[in-house]
Amino acid sequence: MTVDELRREALRLDHAQRAKLARDLLESLDDLSESEIEQLWLQEAVRRQDAIAAGEVETIPADEVLAQARARRR
Repeated sequence: MTVDELRREALRLDHAQRAKLARDLLESLDDLSESEIEQLWLQEAVRRQDAIAAGEVETIPADEVLAQARARRR
């Protein structure tokens, strides 16, 4: 089963089952070494960079994000 197939199946679960699965998956990451965690973050950074380069996501300038965050705090 591929990750995409697994994701599709997991999304068919009800909210409580998905929450439990998410909790279990997150807890399973607690045993990773620092180098494994660093590698996962590097892979995520590359994935995000590729998504931006492919035009799959919209970027927002930092000053706009900060202005929105400040406005919400008021």
